[in-house]
Amino acid sequence: MRQLIVLLATLLSVSSSVWAESEKTPVVHGFISQGVARASHSNFINDSGNISAALTEAGINMSYQFSPSLRLATQAVYLDGGNRYPDGARLDYLFLDWTAWQTEQWQFNVHLGRFKNYHWLHSATRDVPHTRPSIVLPQSVYFDGFRDFSKGNDGIALVAKGESAALEWDIHWSYGRTEVNRSLTRSLLSAQAQGELEQVFDHQFSVFVRPQDGNSQFGLSLVDSDFRYEPSSLDIFFKGGAVTQRAILSYRYSMADWEFSSEALYDRTYFKDLLFPGFERDTRGQGIYFQGRWFVDDKLTLLARLDLFDTDKDDRNGSIIFEQSGGQIPNYFAYMDDFTFGASYDFANHWQVKAELHRFRGIARLTPVFIPNTQVNDREYWNLWAVQLIHWF
Repeated sequence: MRQLIVLLATLLSVSSSVWAESEKTPVVHGFISQGVARASHSNFINDSGNISAALTEAGINMSYQFSPSLRLATQAVYLDGGNRYPDGARLDYLFLDWTAWQTEQWQFNVHLGRFKNYHWLHSATRDVPHTRPSIVLPQSVYFDGFRDFSKGNDGIALVAKGESAALEWDIHWSYGRTEVNRSLTRSLLSAQAQGELEQVFDHQFSVFVRPQDGNSQFGLSLVDSDFRYEPSSLDIFFKGGAVTQRAILSYRYSMADWEFSSEALYDRTYFKDLLFPGFERDTRGQGIYFQGRWFVDDKLTLLARLDLFDTDKDDRNGSIIFEQSGGQIPNYFAYMDDFTFGASYDFANHWQVKAELHRFRGIARLTPVFIPNTQVNDREYWNLWAVQLIHWF
């Protein structure tokens, strides 16, 4: 983070005279939302399973156009999602957007700083509650435990947009890393983790293609990310690391009053030496969701979604994880399927209420990831409902 601040401060100092002399003003927007939720027989929201007000999101974002080719964009938020991710304030993004090259058919931009993730269908809108399709996104792809990793990184991103007579293209490449604080380390590994988890790098590439004469969009996203763990002197974990590699195929079909979207995930996760020297765990997970939205009118939107995820394609029923743990981890920790029905209603200008009901089978996409909470998550089938009031400006 220190290097990011120094770099941006240097770049901004070069443009300070432009800022001071310009009559332009920053474009500022924000949002605040509060909701209630309950997840029975799981630690998705809290450990008690009671109704919780841990559904708070507040943020402010700003964009400033220094010149036709140089823009600054930033957003800071406060989040409280219960056990879904660590609560508190964070800087989601702060980057310079430079239009390096532009023709009639192509535009090439460079994002430098804490850039925003544009690689997945909903990654660019998940951080603002009224722009994402639901309160809780499909966990197969948008796992809340990885929220702070998947919103963007500190580094560099390249964005290219182009078109031909038949197709439109969006091409994204990024390389960076995200700092991991103690709360996020414990959320992912275990409350007993005392050491430091570090993301070494996150490397992503994606391409989206849209036929000029159709309503479809096809996409492919690739992710490669490395982590390492440095234990403390009194730690249950050992010095080790992890590799995550993902491939996501996406499809979206949009009409005036309805939309269908789907993303299919292949997810390889490799752990080494974390539990003891010589320990290895190498799994290939798979997930997919199918989501439909009906725009009833300009105020009411209905949503239905089926989301499926298996941690290991070779252990879909969880028998291996049950046997390897000596019966301590139930088989339903190997998968998580979710059927969702939801609605959103814009009842006034810049005011929206969202409500949704989830029926889950399995626990695989809950935190902590490495040493799961088997005491609270004592049911294979469980429910989640949530209601959220949102205002933006």
